[in-house]
Amino acid sequence: MAQATQEFGEWPLKRLMTEVVGSGPKSADDMNREQAREAFQRILAGEPDATTLGAFWLANRWKRNNPEELAAYTDVMREESVVTAEPDCDPVDCGANYDGKHSSAVLGVGAGIVAAAAGTPIVVHSGDRVPTQKATAYKHVLEELGIQTELEPAESADMVDETGFGFYYQPTFNPGIQDLYDRRDEMGVRTFVNTIETVANPANADVHLGSFYHLTFAKKMTDLMEASAQLDYSRAIFFQGMEGYDDIRPGYTKVAEWDEGEELADYEIETAEYGMAMENEDLEVDDVTADSASITEAVLAGDREDHFADAIALNGAFRMYARQDVDSLEDGLERAREVISDGSAEAVVEDLRAF
Repeated sequence: MAQATQEFGEWPLKRLMTEVVGSGPKSADDMNREQAREAFQRILAGEPDATTLGAFWLANRWKRNNPEELAAYTDVMREESVVTAEPDCDPVDCGANYDGKHSSAVLGVGAGIVAAAAGTPIVVHSGDRVPTQKATAYKHVLEELGIQTELEPAESADMVDETGFGFYYQPTFNPGIQDLYDRRDEMGVRTFVNTIETVANPANADVHLGSFYHLTFAKKMTDLMEASAQLDYSRAIFFQGMEGYDDIRPGYTKVAEWDEGEELADYEIETAEYGMAMENEDLEVDDVTADSASITEAVLAGDREDHFADAIALNGAFRMYARQDVDSLEDGLERAREVISDGSAEAVVEDLRAF
């Protein structure tokens, strides 16, 4: 386990359970910032026994963490565990749900490469079969494409600068969270760790692209960003992604857009408005890892002009828009299709394989 950098205070997890968070979903109190910080410092240091840790995680799930608690957990993670490595460029940070997708294609690899080819640098990060779903994530699609994933953070930063697209591997840039893998797996349900790992921001990016199941979660996440002393995001876009991932869903997608110092704005985009008549079922696959890779490769080579090609282009355009490199999704779509048709996107794939 990672070691905490300061002495503990007066709030072991058992005391927090009995006096603050453990009395049930309706009667439990929220922790103050220092209590939440100490709790996660103790967790990263490996102090709580398995029973106490599991009870604490479950109590947090029942009562629901507020942004201040999540910001405290995030700050401790960034201080105690995260190894950052900044590329020279300023990429969009894509930290989708680490536990992956199990039925629809992972489009974020193709979308990120399209954006990179268009001049929008992209960083993605994930682990390997993260609980609870332990399904297909960025790492697995990249590996299937023959792209190296088990990189040290400095190597990941170099990958971004050399190719425009970079992958950061959780066990190397966030070892304290990786050390919690077995206990998270034993829990069988998602914990607040699943939330905070998505904003680990190993590249210290200014822009974050994330996803949500419900709009209230986007508000909680942007409040977390404002409350955090360790995160320097100046802009974030969250949307209601497929399977909670950072892939825009067919039909209507709710979007939440935030700029530092401004109120969260929300709106909807409809794929039909961009000439894309597709349903969720159109993006489902049999083998998520293998099919996602083969579809990505074919789309970026210009060999497919179907719903998957449309979805990858739209998601690539959305990444350009997130960084404000284009004025609209229409402009981004035009750029996305240009870099696919002229071979620029396929060239990024080859650069990644050669890295």
